[in-house]
Amino acid sequence: MQQWHLFLAFFRVGMLGYGGGPSSIPLVHKEVVEKYKWLDDDEFADVLALGNSLPGPIATKMAGYIGHRVAGIGGMFNAVLATIVPTIGIMIFLLTFLSTFREKAWVQGMTQAVVPVVGVMLAVLTYDFFRKAQGNLGWILTIILTVASYGLIELAGVHPGIVIACLLLYALLKPSRGKQDEDKENNQVKEEQSS
Repeated sequence: MQQWHLFLAFFRVGMLGYGGGPSSIPLVHKEVVEKYKWLDDDEFADVLALGNSLPGPIATKMAGYIGHRVAGIGGMFNAVLATIVPTIGIMIFLLTFLSTFREKAWVQGMTQAVVPVVGVMLAVLTYDFFRKAQGNLGWILTIILTVASYGLIELAGVHPGIVIACLLLYALLKPSRGKQDEDKENNQVKEEQSS
């Protein structure tokens, strides 16, 4: 039953993820976090961040990881297959169809009409991530990281994967506040014992 749910979840993502990887992310979130509850929001954000820092399409990377986590190696193959089969089938059908009627106004309108919907889906997901970051980091650090990331990615042309990798490295190497406080207390105890 788990394999069937896994297949259905990622098949829907493959069928409805019009516009590539970024448009499929909110769909994956809806299936994995909201519907089946295989991950929580924080875990999903971690998978998304790591997936964005690796090469290749984000939808298949996320499908592979989540499938493996839910149902092992078989789940990984199941989720990846469910993600790519609809795309392959639809692409063959649509490209044949669209190439035949590409000059028609309704075909051009159909492809352009989907763009605002994808934009809204991405905006909602971005707002959710921003709100969660603010809850964990506070307003000031969230705004600083948002502005710095925007500057590096859009203005300086740095690849998003490099920005994400640097932030992950910083998070791994930076001692947590709890660890700093613990080290401070240990040093005070040592000083008291030596005096």
